[in-house]
Amino acid sequence: MIDFQNVSKQYSKQIILQNTSFRINSGERVGIVGPNGAGKSTIFKIITGDETADKGNIIIPKNFRLSYLKQNLETSSLHTSLLEYTENAIPEIHKIKESIEKQEESLAQTSDDKKKASILSDIGDLHLKLDYLHTFTETHKIESALSGLGFDKKRFGDKFSSFSGGWQMRASLARTILSQGDILLLDEPSNYLDVPAIEWMKKTLESYKGTLVLISHDRYLLNSLTNTTIEVNSGTVTKYSGNYDYYSKERVQRQEHAQAARENREAKVKDIEDFIERFRYKATKANQVQSRIKMLGKMEEIKAPQKVLYHSALRLPEPPSSGNEIIRVEEGAFSYNNRDFILEDINLSIQKKDKIGLVGYNGAGKTTLLKVLAGVNKLNSGKCVTGHNVKIGYQAQEFSEILSPNITPYETLRALTIDTSNLRNILGCFGFSGEDAEKPCSVLSGGEKIRLLFARIFCLLPNFLILDEPTTHLDIVARENLQKAIKEYEGTVCFVSHDIEFLKKTADTIFFISGNRVKKYHGNYDYFLEKLSKETEASIPLGKEEKVVEESKLKRKQKAEIRQKFYTEKKELENKVSSIEKSLEELEEEKAEIVEQITENTKSANFASINRRLQEIQTEINALTIQWEESATNLETALKRHSLEIESFISV
Repeated sequence: MIDFQNVSKQYSKQIILQNTSFRINSGERVGIVGPNGAGKSTIFKIITGDETADKGNIIIPKNFRLSYLKQNLETSSLHTSLLEYTENAIPEIHKIKESIEKQEESLAQTSDDKKKASILSDIGDLHLKLDYLHTFTETHKIESALSGLGFDKKRFGDKFSSFSGGWQMRASLARTILSQGDILLLDEPSNYLDVPAIEWMKKTLESYKGTLVLISHDRYLLNSLTNTTIEVNSGTVTKYSGNYDYYSKERVQRQEHAQAARENREAKVKDIEDFIERFRYKATKANQVQSRIKMLGKMEEIKAPQKVLYHSALRLPEPPSSGNEIIRVEEGAFSYNNRDFILEDINLSIQKKDKIGLVGYNGAGKTTLLKVLAGVNKLNSGKCVTGHNVKIGYQAQEFSEILSPNITPYETLRALTIDTSNLRNILGCFGFSGEDAEKPCSVLSGGEKIRLLFARIFCLLPNFLILDEPTTHLDIVARENLQKAIKEYEGTVCFVSHDIEFLKKTADTIFFISGNRVKKYHGNYDYFLEKLSKETEASIPLGKEEKVVEESKLKRKQKAEIRQKFYTEKKELENKVSSIEKSLEELEEEKAEIVEQITENTKSANFASINRRLQEIQTEINALTIQWEESATNLETALKRHSLEIESFISV
């Protein structure tokens, strides 16, 4: 049980909590929501003692163990290995070991039998507690957690400091979950996680038996893991008995009921005031007037739920028209060093109005593929063809680097175009109206920067949006607004997102990147999971994975050699076919011109000369047609042969 009693907290002039009371019961699974900066993380810090309340009481049972995942990582364990860092999940273990050592020293120094018996009993209790806590950090559980969060087993012994900040946060999450505290506090646990890692975390936390308190902007996690929602907003805390979807609906209903009750009260007040004003000076009505005045004094004011201070207006402008095929990749391969290929044998097509979600583990090549589609990365082999009148709007992960801190949103857009007539309208679509369009970019929040980046993209009137983690830095309502805007958008979208709810509600097609390849699933995220599960069940027999990996590497090398030879042959044949087609086209045009001359100048035409030329043209056309048929047959044969050679690697 966590009990906040009349708690207040403020920083400088900003009120975070104002005379707030609420309780989290044992075994509850609580999601804490609210706008950025409302004070969600402050509640966690007060619970753990990292912050103190200015006023009020916080009651937590003394014998409860707290496990806390912070947004920021502590750096005291950087020099241990990844495995050692994760093993140290429970600080109490070290304290118990110290207590056992002290008790053993006391035992050695006493000769009193009663004291010895008491000390031995204490040591026994400590060992029982130690054995219990050790069950949470058994090696197989640690390795399972690290693997579930995407770590390569070969790197378990690497120094913790050798991992990036995002991977260190994953290890911290593994350690926090493994510790299995009585109360588990998780502050934005899905940050830095890819979709498979989020799915693992969800599945693991579903079986957690203690009290779970979760701060997250991830609606998928909130709906899957919580049964209670606490809203923090403008100094107040309101509790709802359901998950995030329940909270969203219930909040609207409460607001509507409160508004109706308030309007009803105002109507009654007006009737009473009218009565008092009408009969105030009539002696016969004096008692009734006094009664109405007392009634008015007893009527309590009805307040509607506090308006949540979200700033996330978003409306995507209409895109210009394009052809049906937006972009096509044929036999695409990409490497940053011409040796280690991140993408191989990529064949894909994106059609008009498609909403494509890219899914895969971190490092699988999702961002790399987006950059290929955006034209930022050029393929090492194969081709990437953009369709008719396709205009790309690309949002990179490094969006903040694009914005100059000292200029305003309006100036940011003005720098991109000579025509300024529509800039204010575009800014308004993304929530920058009036003074908001004139404040410097340096004071914009992460969510505002994302919206400005979208406004910047739409200055160029795109019809194909390529988005890399567009929900980063957005609060829940901003994510919902972006989700709705993209769903209603008439253009084409291809995106990477680790927000599973956003992915589920937005994508109608999934591209799954695995083993340097891309596989298309013609359905939404739920359909993809269902198909992938069936494919996984029918995949490699247990114990043969390593052999298959080695064979796969050899096959890829041989396949690459075949592909290179094929490309050379294919190009020569295509050039020959193209050259013949061009010659045939020129001869047909000359033939048509001669026939037209005969029709228009029947009297003056030299029929003998004209007929000779027509016969020569027809002879050339017949010869070239035979050559074209031979070359086209050779090209078709080469394509079939290449297909059979590639299939032979699959069947071996």
